[in-house]
Amino acid sequence: MSDQDGDRHFPTAPGDTLVFENDRVRVWSMTLAANGGIYDFHQHEHDHVILWPDAGRAQAMQYGDEGWTISQVAEAGFVMFKTVGTGGPMLPHRIKNLEDHPVTHYIVELISEQSPSPVTLPTETNGRGSTSNPRMSL
Repeated sequence: MSDQDGDRHFPTAPGDTLVFENDRVRVWSMTLAANGGIYDFHQHEHDHVILWPDAGRAQAMQYGDEGWTISQVAEAGFVMFKTVGTGGPMLPHRIKNLEDHPVTHYIVELISEQSPSPVTLPTETNGRGSTSNPRMSL
């Protein structure tokens, strides 16, 4: 959607279902349909943890990119931590399932505290998978 000035606005819900919320955290689930199911462009405003309880493969595309340049391979129990920083939301991106079955992962937003970083930092993981991102912003 666009406003009158032509600026593009993206949803800030990082998942399709709000699972839990209190004054400190917000927990979302994102289920991607089999064979290319997409969660469309969105932005992350808060530092967050992403948990893949089951194995899965996905691709992502950042807004303005020509193709699906980001690759995600998750083993069961894969965890990523992302520092978004205080400088604004992350670049908008969308994600696509490469599996022949639905995959679900969970996003835990840290909403009660300001990020300790002024900028977005590289993703940290527990090593149970890999992320390939030429721009290192997801």
